[in-house]
Amino acid sequence: MEVVIDKNSGYCFGVEFAIKIAEDEMEVSDKLYCLGDIVHNDMEVRRLSDKGLVVIDREQLRGLSDCKVLIRAHGEPPETYRTAIENNIELIDASCPVVLKLQHRVKTAFDKMERETGQIVIYGKKGHAEVIGLTGQTLEKAIVVMEDKDLDKIDFSRPVTLFSQTTKSTKGFYELKGKIEERIRKEKGELSEVDFNANDSICRQVSNREPQLAKFAAENDVIIFVSGKKSSNGKALYQVCKGINERSYFVENETELDLSWFENAEKVGICGATSTPMWLMERVMQHIHSLEEGMLI
Repeated sequence: MEVVIDKNSGYCFGVEFAIKIAEDEMEVSDKLYCLGDIVHNDMEVRRLSDKGLVVIDREQLRGLSDCKVLIRAHGEPPETYRTAIENNIELIDASCPVVLKLQHRVKTAFDKMERETGQIVIYGKKGHAEVIGLTGQTLEKAIVVMEDKDLDKIDFSRPVTLFSQTTKSTKGFYELKGKIEERIRKEKGELSEVDFNANDSICRQVSNREPQLAKFAAENDVIIFVSGKKSSNGKALYQVCKGINERSYFVENETELDLSWFENAEKVGICGATSTPMWLMERVMQHIHSLEEGMLI
């Protein structure tokens, strides 16, 4: 079998930047704390943990002082920075520049919506690290929408400004935009710029991968999609592959591979999420080669 790794898969800039900062800092610091998993990939988290990165949650942060804490690519709400100042914590800020820019846009839009008795709506996963950082810009007043039933939280008689978590599906965002427009027309009988302002804030490093992955999935007989099970981006991109190639399989690592998946396959493609390290995809490729050699013996 021919086995290839998608050259467009693997870490996005934000994740790669955060991991490099963590590794550089751990070379000079005795201990480095990280607020939440640095990336939604358990194997990479374990690798960095072995180097001395200690993952903590927000509750544990409040109990720390006089230490260094890494802020990962997802960004953090203002409360985290206040806690750091109060507890004399040095923050190593590895927030993704795309996320930081979005936080600023959300804060500016929130201030405007407060003056106009409007609402900030965020298309994203409630409780996701990036979404927590975004809602923090709105004094927790933002409405997080993921499914159709969540639309009932919105008051369609008042102005709405919509943003998206940077790693969500472009298709999902525009479907949601259309549903909100429909509900506003139903409520008001018309739709004006004052009523609704939709901002496609999806990271293009993420959204551009959808057409690239669709092409890659079509070029191969079997697709092995490698991603952590907690990765929202991974789940979305896997569905892109599955929609094009029915023989697409989601694995967290090489131990989950099934020999039967490769029956009569001549070309196997390996790809992954923006949180999937290249070394892990390479390990999966090596394991597929070893399975193939076992079949030939």
